[in-house]
Amino acid sequence: MAKQWLFVTGTDTDVGKTVVATGLLAAATQQGLRTAAIKPIAAGCERSDDGLINSDALQLQAAASHQLAYQQVNPVALEPAIAPHIAAQEAGRQLSASRLVGFCRGFSLLPVDCILLEGAGGWRVPLNSRETLADVARELNCAVIVVVGMRLGCLNHALLTVEAIRRDGLQIAGWVANIIDADMPRLTENIDTLKQRIAEPWLGTVPRLDDVTPQRVAAYLTFPVMSAGS
Repeated sequence: MAKQWLFVTGTDTDVGKTVVATGLLAAATQQGLRTAAIKPIAAGCERSDDGLINSDALQLQAAASHQLAYQQVNPVALEPAIAPHIAAQEAGRQLSASRLVGFCRGFSLLPVDCILLEGAGGWRVPLNSRETLADVARELNCAVIVVVGMRLGCLNHALLTVEAIRRDGLQIAGWVANIIDADMPRLTENIDTLKQRIAEPWLGTVPRLDDVTPQRVAAYLTFPVMSAGS
């Protein structure tokens, strides 16, 4: 079976990319698929005896069926919870799409069916003065899953994100509505609007959960069916 490369992006930061990504990994495992996960760059890490550690990357590491060392799952870890390119500048490091792609390409040798990459923030997060994280997804020819954080203003963010991904020439494997604001006015109507305006598959709506686990989230998701050669 050809490996599927999936890139999980969001309509903004803090929209639940990791919640959805780990849920998708659990859903894939339930279907008998072997998975690996990577968060190529993470800003907002804590110091530990093993170096800088990011909580989102730890969750991806635990949810994937193929277990890897933390440094493989999160090769570039930055301490401040700020835009990655600024955090890198302050740390005296240079980010580039080619370097991040190099970390990811090593995953193609793993005995897995699906490689899931989680982005940082939204689709156009800068890496340097010329490149964005979208260039990594483009170079790897990933299919993209868009996580829409359901809150006021999400319609514009979601439609612009989808438009940008299409313009970059990548397949959108689907989108997920992740409810951030349970009291969002006209929540159902907003989700229906997105269903009408986004031609790609709706993969599910994740409610606010008191006990968030990949298995519980997976119950609300459909793992995307990829076209041949994806």
